[in-house]
Amino acid sequence: MDIRHLEYFLEVARRGSFSKAAAKLHVTQPSISKMIRALEEELSVTLFHRTNKQVELTDAGQALLEQAQQIVGLFQNLTVELDNVTSLRKGRLRIGMPPIAASTVFPRALGEFNRSFPSIGIELYEYGSKKIEEAVLDGTLDTGVVCTPPAKTDLLAVYSCIRDPLRVIVHPSHRLAGQAAVDFAALADEAFVLYREDFSLHDHILQRCGQAGFAPRVICATSQREFMTGMVAANLGIALLPGNICDGLDPAAIVSVPLAGPPLCLELAVIRRRDRYLSFAARQWLAFTAEFLGLEPAGV
Repeated sequence: MDIRHLEYFLEVARRGSFSKAAAKLHVTQPSISKMIRALEEELSVTLFHRTNKQVELTDAGQALLEQAQQIVGLFQNLTVELDNVTSLRKGRLRIGMPPIAASTVFPRALGEFNRSFPSIGIELYEYGSKKIEEAVLDGTLDTGVVCTPPAKTDLLAVYSCIRDPLRVIVHPSHRLAGQAAVDFAALADEAFVLYREDFSLHDHILQRCGQAGFAPRVICATSQREFMTGMVAANLGIALLPGNICDGLDPAAIVSVPLAGPPLCLELAVIRRRDRYLSFAARQWLAFTAEFLGLEPAGV
């Protein structure tokens, strides 16, 4: 067994597919299948239950998964640390960001960082906050930007940076368009264009609706702001967006109304795993964003 066996195993487990894992690793599907079979023969177990549509971990595969993540993580950390010792000052940086971060200062921060460190390759992944948190924890991502502080702060270092109250956006002809502020209870009969379930704002909006005594009628869930605003501009429903984004909307097509009561905010934070070795690239990114954004450490 060598480290590639475990790397291929982890990629198949993540993707649930030999073909998708092969595409990600830039190898042929027969090659990755052969590698997994060799690993199963060496361990004398079946690691995957294979069907026509997907592959699933067996009990033995599940048992190997956690150990393989640790072994591969340690090997990657060793490789990066040795690179740093020899002062190569190169590397790659895997960052996860939710789509909503595109409307903040993060794209400008990434551009400035790239100009300052051109030898560091940036791999940017667009995920919801929940998936970003999971990927930082399992080592798939070096660091990430999430909406609202994550729950597992015992494992994650969290650097808060943006707090922007949400507003209700409606069509100009909507009954709420002329209101100075609107209470959540007044939204009980509305059709919601909501964030997808893998976005933490999805849960927070549902929670506030529940506190107001109703379950929202969701007509669609999306990760795309343009789709959300398009649905509202067509008078098909309402949505909630951060104030910074609302300020840039065309008031002839969409009206934003502040929420009454305790503010419901988009809270962006940079996260990293506490106990994982940080590469030169990750350390430089965190130091750069701390200065560029004025990051406030919370529970670091």
